[in-house]
Amino acid sequence: MTGAPIRLGIVGLGVISRYYLKALAEHPHPDLVLTAVCDRDPAVLAAHRGSLACFTDHRELLAAGAVDAVVVNVPNDAHHPVVRDVLTAGLPVCVEKPLATLLIDGEELAGSARMRELPLLTAFHRRYNDNVLALARRVGDRPVRHLTVRYLERIEEHVGRDRWYLDPARCGGGCVADNGPNALDLVHLLLGPVALERADVVRDAAGVDRQATLRLRAPTGATATVELDWSYPHGEAKDMRIELTDGTIYSADMLAGHLAFKSSLEHEYVGVLTHFADVLRGRVDAWPDGLDPLRLVTEAYEWERAALTGGAR
Repeated sequence: MTGAPIRLGIVGLGVISRYYLKALAEHPHPDLVLTAVCDRDPAVLAAHRGSLACFTDHRELLAAGAVDAVVVNVPNDAHHPVVRDVLTAGLPVCVEKPLATLLIDGEELAGSARMRELPLLTAFHRRYNDNVLALARRVGDRPVRHLTVRYLERIEEHVGRDRWYLDPARCGGGCVADNGPNALDLVHLLLGPVALERADVVRDAAGVDRQATLRLRAPTGATATVELDWSYPHGEAKDMRIELTDGTIYSADMLAGHLAFKSSLEHEYVGVLTHFADVLRGRVDAWPDGLDPLRLVTEAYEWERAALTGGAR
């Protein structure tokens, strides 16, 4: 896409949409202009009427021809049908993680994007975190022995009005399905593709996975541990620790320097939109489609089921 600013539409005005809207309002991007929003709740659209095209059905937004690219920010279980419709309409997509709740659906979306030669970017916002990026620069291409990523929070404090997060059928699971993709993407960012070696999952009385530890290995021999917690009793902790083969240790606290609750997301979503714009303008030719983290999430649940039946690897 070249020439005039890219007309952007946002489908879904839930808790995360505020960071897209704030990034676009406070850090205007010369290549992006928000022209349309969509949400099933007309009351949510009220604040945007008169300034943006407003829709209660994403299919009506697509039919109106009001946008050149779409951000999908609907509940996890709706990612697949909405992204499928956007791709079918011939438009690039930036979708919130996870790409889909089922691997087969994620594979369908990734295949559709490839077939249509359309960008499909999953918004792993933590890869744009300033402290993560500083850590990546310090490490450079030096060989890594082990990486630990911790993603710990009390989920009820983060969902706002989006209570669907607490419904495993809509979320795709618990902490492994929801926080796992962000943490796994950071492993991929630092180590490249990895294989799952073990998954230890703890479920609550309702059967929801509330804690998990995933152990992974890269082809180089580097290992990684991902620690996930939806019931963390001390607020939240989101950090990384990396040990190089020469014994050097670096760490990064994703929340450091961002004192207000969830304020670290503000600059991260500026990064998401900047990357999306660079993809749309052809300035970069690589982006995370979200399929590898979804595959690892699927394998983690399969590993857990196999362990319960005595068939773990």
